[in-house]
Amino acid sequence: MIKKIIFVVVILGIIGAVAFFAMGNSSGDDQGFQTFEAKKGDIIDKALAIGQIEPKKEIAVKAKISGIVKKMYVNVGDLVHVGDRLLDIAPDPTPIEFAEASRQVEIYQVAYNNAKREYDRSQSLIEKELISTQDHDSKKAVFDEADLRLKLAREKLSLIESGKTEIADMKVDNTVRAQSDGTVLSRLVEEGDPVVPLTSYQAGTELMTLAYMDDLLFKGTIDEIDVGKIKPGMESVIKVGALPRDTIRGVVERISPKAHQDQGSTVFDVEITLIERGEAYLRAGYSANADIIINKRENILVIPERLISFRADSAFVEVQDSLGTIDSIDISTGLSDGINIEVTEGLSEGDMLVERPPRTIQ
Repeated sequence: MIKKIIFVVVILGIIGAVAFFAMGNSSGDDQGFQTFEAKKGDIIDKALAIGQIEPKKEIAVKAKISGIVKKMYVNVGDLVHVGDRLLDIAPDPTPIEFAEASRQVEIYQVAYNNAKREYDRSQSLIEKELISTQDHDSKKAVFDEADLRLKLAREKLSLIESGKTEIADMKVDNTVRAQSDGTVLSRLVEEGDPVVPLTSYQAGTELMTLAYMDDLLFKGTIDEIDVGKIKPGMESVIKVGALPRDTIRGVVERISPKAHQDQGSTVFDVEITLIERGEAYLRAGYSANADIIINKRENILVIPERLISFRADSAFVEVQDSLGTIDSIDISTGLSDGINIEVTEGLSEGDMLVERPPRTIQ
């Protein structure tokens, strides 16, 4: 009899323990949650622009005479100043061009000699008053024109032969010089390459590019969703992919008034002037992202935005007090960055907010 009683008690105890643990687990599932403390922090509302670092001014160097690149004086990365030699061009006329220029000099030389003889004779006759002043002036005009034509033909031949000449006290030579201070970004020709000159009817061969690397800017695009929020003068923080430890600051300078399509998205071009580079060594073409600061609030009460629930036009959160009681409290919110949100009314620093576990779908 006693054994039966003991057996029944053990069975009841086991059943009670199982029920206790089952109830405990069920209660834990219902009340399992996390808490977050309401703290002071900063909220930054920003728009993202994607682009790269570029020189503000990039100069294409071109030649004014045709020929072959004879000698290069600079390499990519070299710093040059106004007047520095960049390269020499050796004239490379075709046989017919050289023949025409040479024969033209001979033709104008003959015309010059004839005109000079007539002018000298006219000069002698005018002194003896044997011809009119009008006839003498006519001979002089013909002589002056022949003289100019001969000079022009000789200058053209000199350019074809050596690439050098002097016209009206201005020296023209075959050396291409820097027109501004800057760094050589690219060298587009090598020694032996042909060169076409820059004229009013042709673009000419681009020889190299120069840029002043102390004057850089960020050029990129911003999505149409954000473009209405930004305006010139807004501050931005620029992160360069190749320099993850460096932060560069800038100011929005220009926003394009016209959109264009980029991989199916409507975007606007934006330019940001760099105002604070620190010790970062920037290179033209670095890819970068710019966070344009639309609004910023510092030392405010912030909470994770996911903790807020909405009912009608009200926002509320669940708060646990020191005794473990959980209450629902209405709050007023302010600025949001999409992750955290400002709380303007309803909470105090240090309040413990409750985050319920996600509901499982049965």
